[in-house]
Amino acid sequence: MRVMLWCDMEGIAGISVWEQVNGGAALYEEGRRLYTAEVNAAVRGCKRAGATDIVVIDGHGAGGPWSFKSLIPERLESGAQYVLGYSWARYIEPLKAGCDAALFVGAHAMAGTPDGILCHTVSSQTWYNARINDTLVGESGIVAAICGDFGCPCVFVSGDAATCREVKALIGPEVVDAVVKEGLTRFAAKHLSSSDACQLIEDRVYESLSTRSWPKPLKFPAPVRFEVELASPERSSDFIGRTGVEVVDPRRVAASGGSFWEAWDHFWPR
Repeated sequence: MRVMLWCDMEGIAGISVWEQVNGGAALYEEGRRLYTAEVNAAVRGCKRAGATDIVVIDGHGAGGPWSFKSLIPERLESGAQYVLGYSWARYIEPLKAGCDAALFVGAHAMAGTPDGILCHTVSSQTWYNARINDTLVGESGIVAAICGDFGCPCVFVSGDAATCREVKALIGPEVVDAVVKEGLTRFAAKHLSSSDACQLIEDRVYESLSTRSWPKPLKFPAPVRFEVELASPERSSDFIGRTGVEVVDPRRVAASGGSFWEAWDHFWPR
């Protein structure tokens, strides 16, 4: 069984503020340790369930030289391969080869979610809302749609309660979740301890892969349109002249294709 783990930091137990997830910030090393521990727990759950090909993608853009390299290499669980430093939502080799299931670890809620810890969609400073064929999506929805185009279901999510609610509403109630914290505000939460969160994740990952009661892959009907509402008008200048991308108005940009991956391939730089 081949599985992919799409990992992020904001949904990790114990993390509540940007200083824990921004590279070089005072609390970043603490955040990295918490992040690595939960990813390791997910890998252990995959191995218990019989996965023999486990690919872990560090999907956290921490900024500068730390982007997509927040996992601590010397602490990583054995028995998996780890993709570090690759552009966000671009590594699809396991999907092209045939992937049985995808899992979200440390996911966070979309922009504007009142009880979503550190909620945002791709960029807290640049993006406001994102939609696929008029369906509002966050980062998990974008990744799930990429997986869906390759016939791969998303079967597990860990993060705060708002994130788990968001993913199950979009993909289906069959998604197994591990709620490791509950948002009180955007920057405060009620957390499980790291050890309790890790045990919950390991057990729930094992459950998600061993039951095989999986949701269908998330696939949008063609033609697929991906549209982003930007935070401010000057942000649209980054998209002017980009092949396949339409600047709809000063705060909206869009791309279309026969599949979501085709639209995303136009929209998101390699």
